Amino acid sequence: QIRDSPPEWDGASGFGKRALSYQGQFIIQNSITHAANALVGWEPRYELCRCSGFKARTWHAIKRNFVTYNSTDTALRPQLMPYLGASGAAAISAKAWLPGNLSPGIKAYQAAITQVFVGVGVNLLAEYAPDVMRLIHKDKNKNKKAAAGLH
Repeated sequence: QIRDSPPEWDGASGFGKRALSYQGQFIIQNSITHAANALVGWEPRYELCRCSGFKARTWHAIKRNFVTYNSTDTALRPQLMPYLGASGAAAISAKAWLPGNLSPGIKAYQAAITQVFVGVGVNLLAEYAPDVMRLIHKDKNKNKKAAAGLH
C-alpha cells in the first residue's frame, strides 16, 4: 500500500485488491511448493539445528534456505521448490490478474530473489523463536512468583 503498487489500485478498494492479490499468490506459491516437494519426496519443513552456538545455528538457518533433505533424511538436495513456488505464483498473478502489461518472467525473477531473503528470515525466526519464547515465559513465571512473594 505504501509503495502504491500497482498504481491502478488506489484508495481503500486498492488496499483490498492488494490484500487479496497477496493472499492468492501465497496460496499458489504454497500449493506449488508443497506439491513439488511431495512429487520428489523432499522435506518441506525447517528442522531446528542440533548444534549449539549463535554462529552455528545462524549458519544452519541460512544454509537450510538453499538445501533440504530427501525422503530418507540423510542426503541433502537443493532447496528448489520454494523458489519454483514463488516464481510460479508471481508469473501466474502477472498474467491472470495484476493490472498493466507486466512481464511474467521479470515478476518470477523478482519473486525468486525475494524468496532468498524471506526464506532466510523465516528460518532465523524458526530457529530462535523457541529461545525467545522460553525467555518470555521464564520472565512471566519470575514476575508471578515475585508478585506472590515467592522470591
